[in-house]
Amino acid sequence: MSVGKNNVSLIIPVLDEQESIGELYTWIKKVLKTSKLKGELIFIDDGSTDDSWKEISKLAATDDHVQGLRFTRNYGKSAALHAGFQICTGDVVITMDADLQDSPDEIPKLHGMIMKEGHHMVSGWKKVRHDPFEKRIPSKFFNWVTRLFSGIKLHDFNCGLKAYQNRVVKGIHLYGERHRYIPLLVKWNGYKKITETVVVHQARKYGVTKFGMKRYITGFLDLLSVSFITRFRKNPMHFFGLLGTLSFMGGFGITVFLVADKILNQHYDLPVRDVVDQPVFFLALVALIIGVQLFLVGFLAEMIIQASTNKHDYQIEEEIKSNA
Repeated sequence: MSVGKNNVSLIIPVLDEQESIGELYTWIKKVLKTSKLKGELIFIDDGSTDDSWKEISKLAATDDHVQGLRFTRNYGKSAALHAGFQICTGDVVITMDADLQDSPDEIPKLHGMIMKEGHHMVSGWKKVRHDPFEKRIPSKFFNWVTRLFSGIKLHDFNCGLKAYQNRVVKGIHLYGERHRYIPLLVKWNGYKKITETVVVHQARKYGVTKFGMKRYITGFLDLLSVSFITRFRKNPMHFFGLLGTLSFMGGFGITVFLVADKILNQHYDLPVRDVVDQPVFFLALVALIIGVQLFLVGFLAEMIIQASTNKHDYQIEEEIKSNA
């Protein structure tokens, strides 16, 4: 499974964490030395407005195992992780936050769970959290909803401390706020050996939290988006066609009932009401139109998928090439 000269790649997104970077670096180096692991540290400055980049530059100038990337503005944690995933070379890739709330002492355990136990991904579980009440309760609800939608039995989807096989992260495309749903993306790519382990959660020592209630609103919308994409990206007609069929058949059935009811009433000389005078007829008409539109959307989506599909859209486990 080895892909490079490093045992482990540590990817650390940074946003206004100048006070903690130096301390985090020292802690990580101590752990790597004690555990006899060779590793690279990749700091991604996500548009910090303080001196975070200066701190990263100082470390890179004195340690060849430190890399730094600096965004021109704040693109978000997903973009930072994606950039790190593209350049990491370690057999095991570990992500952690830069605010010292994730403990580097967990690195050897996470590395062992990937290399020795063969897991594709290990997610940290902050069983005991040092966060304010208003952050813990919404987080529990968010994790419950995500478990329900994804079918993945994890307690803490959004824990920053995670470990992966290198090949796993190379197939993940992150943008927006999709970092919260990395386990779902990993599962969708065919890597199902996903587990979790209890990790230590440190109380915040420097700076302020980046938490905001807005992220739970956008997070729920992202969950719907990711769930749809993972299930129907390659066969959108299965989604739109099913809804279109239900809508069309419902409208068609109501229309047939109204016409048949009128014919029977005329046959038995009962009071007859014109079909177009009944409000339910217009509901049936709308259902018919929506059904046809959903079918057309499904057909168009299938044509787009067929035109854009290539080899890189699929995760390849192994490849044997001819020697001829």
